[in-house]
Amino acid sequence: MAQSLSYIARLLAVALFSAIATAVAAQEKNGQITTAWPATPEDSVVTAASVLTHEDSMKLVTNDTLPRHRHKRDWATWRPSPKRALWLAIVLPGAGQIYNRKYWKIPIVYGGFLGCIYAMRWNNQMLRDYSQAYMDIMDDDPTTESYNQFLHLGMKIDDSNKARYQDLFRRRKDMYRRWRDLSVFCLIGVYAISIVDAYVDASLSEFDISKNLSLKVEPTIINNSTERNPLRSNSLGVSCCLNF
Repeated sequence: MAQSLSYIARLLAVALFSAIATAVAAQEKNGQITTAWPATPEDSVVTAASVLTHEDSMKLVTNDTLPRHRHKRDWATWRPSPKRALWLAIVLPGAGQIYNRKYWKIPIVYGGFLGCIYAMRWNNQMLRDYSQAYMDIMDDDPTTESYNQFLHLGMKIDDSNKARYQDLFRRRKDMYRRWRDLSVFCLIGVYAISIVDAYVDASLSEFDISKNLSLKVEPTIINNSTERNPLRSNSLGVSCCLNF
C-alpha cells in the first residue's frame, strides 16, 4: 500500500512538472515572461538579461553605469533677460551691467556716482560756509567775523565796501545752493541712466543684425504734386536706401 502511494505521488509530480514546462515554453514563444515559482534575485537578473537585446543592454550601460556630466552653459549663445537686468539695476547700481556681461561699463557707472557725490558734498560745504559768512556780515555783532576767511590778504571790510561784500556773499550762497541741487539731480540721472542702459542692453542682445548691410545713394526726381507750374513740380534730389 505504501509503495502504491509513493508511485502515484511520483506520477503526479512528473505530470505537474511537465505541465509547468509546457506553459513556460508557450509563454516564451508568445513574447511573455512569467515565473511560475519564486525565483531568487540571481535568477531574476539572469532571466531579464536573457530577454534584453544588444541595443537595450547598451542603453542600460550608458544611462546607469556611465557618470553624468553637468551641462555647461554656452556663453556664446546665452541671452540675458531684460526684466531680470532691470530689477538687478534697480536694486544695486551696476548689477544689471554685470548680469549683461558688460564689465567695462562698471567703472563708468560708479565713476559717475562718485563724481556726483563728491560734487554734492563740496557744494553743500561751500553753501554752509557762505551762508554763515552772509549771516555774520549782515548782523551787527562785531565778534562774528567768519567772512574774513574769504577775503584776500590785506583786504578789510568797512562801511565803504560792506554793501558790496554783502551782495557778493548772497550771490555766492545762492550759487552753491543751485550747484548742490544740480549735483543731486545728476546723481539721480546717473542712477536712471544705469537702469535704462541695463534694460536696453539686455533687450538688444536678442536683436539679430544681419551682415548684409548696404547703403545705396542715387540721384532721383522729386515730384511736388502741390505745385501747378510743370517746371517747378519736378526737382532733382538724392535718395538714400538702407537695407538690413
